[in-house]
Amino acid sequence: MNLMKRKCRVWQSSHPGVIVTLLLVLFCPLVASSPVERNGFVISEPLIPINEIYGGGPARDGIPSLDDPKFISASDAGFLSLDDKLLGVNVNGVIKAYPIGILDYHELVNDIFNGQPVTLSYCPLCGTGVVFNPVVEGNRLEFGVSGLLYNNDLLMYDRNTDSLWSQMEGRAISGPLKGTYLEKLPVEHTTWRIWRERHPDTLVLSGETGFYRNYGSSPYPAYDKSRRILFPLSNYDKRYHPKEMVIGIELGDKTKAYPFFELARGKIPLVDTVNGKVLSVEYSAKDRSARILDNKGEVLTSVTAYWFAWMAFHPGSDVYTFEE
Repeated sequence: MNLMKRKCRVWQSSHPGVIVTLLLVLFCPLVASSPVERNGFVISEPLIPINEIYGGGPARDGIPSLDDPKFISASDAGFLSLDDKLLGVNVNGVIKAYPIGILDYHELVNDIFNGQPVTLSYCPLCGTGVVFNPVVEGNRLEFGVSGLLYNNDLLMYDRNTDSLWSQMEGRAISGPLKGTYLEKLPVEHTTWRIWRERHPDTLVLSGETGFYRNYGSSPYPAYDKSRRILFPLSNYDKRYHPKEMVIGIELGDKTKAYPFFELARGKIPLVDTVNGKVLSVEYSAKDRSARILDNKGEVLTSVTAYWFAWMAFHPGSDVYTFEE
């Protein structure tokens, strides 16, 4: 037994009580082979260090997913301003926009695009929007918010098996589906101005969600400007402000991040090669949004994230820097 575990047990013996037990669950290393209950989930031998799984505050489903989302036309989306951020998705010939102001309060949308199930996820703490095909071995999984975090990132769970899934990785880290990966789908993290110009016939997620929330007011005021990171990280890289936005791509065993700070200094579009694949990075300084295209102009699967979040999950990632 290592020194930290001995210290934790000694401290627990001299400080009995519920609060002490809770602190130990949160901050003391746990034996990976011992099942642990968190937020109603029994976690046994997860694929990530169990002592790096934190309770974010809300209970299981305390942040309600949207399971029967309603949509309106672009012309009826008067509640959106041109600068409002959203996640834009184009699947099966259906185009939809999901305002971040709504996603801040729900984080997950279980949706269907012309018969194709789609799960859209957003983690406010990491700034990450990731879209998945939720069909595994012919079965559609329905996802909810576990209330647990890893590297400050949303741990989703599927209601079919109670497996926990890492949003950034798209991988089940515990439960019956442990080790399974979800297929990621392209998504654009952009503004209403840009998305509507590109897709004037887009549908827009309605604020009539069935929940009473003030979607016009962020529950995370000034979080994107602060250097504060709420929970510990497995890897922390100090090269940029932790909340610097990057767009990152993963191609095979190679990953690369493009900080917006660097993109703003150079010529756009930026033509680059990652793992032998030629790609083009588009960036709008006015809208602080980016996307990555292949050499045929098709949108590639990428993720926009805070710098700290990308590097926590991709510590060996290549990073683009502008050179005069």
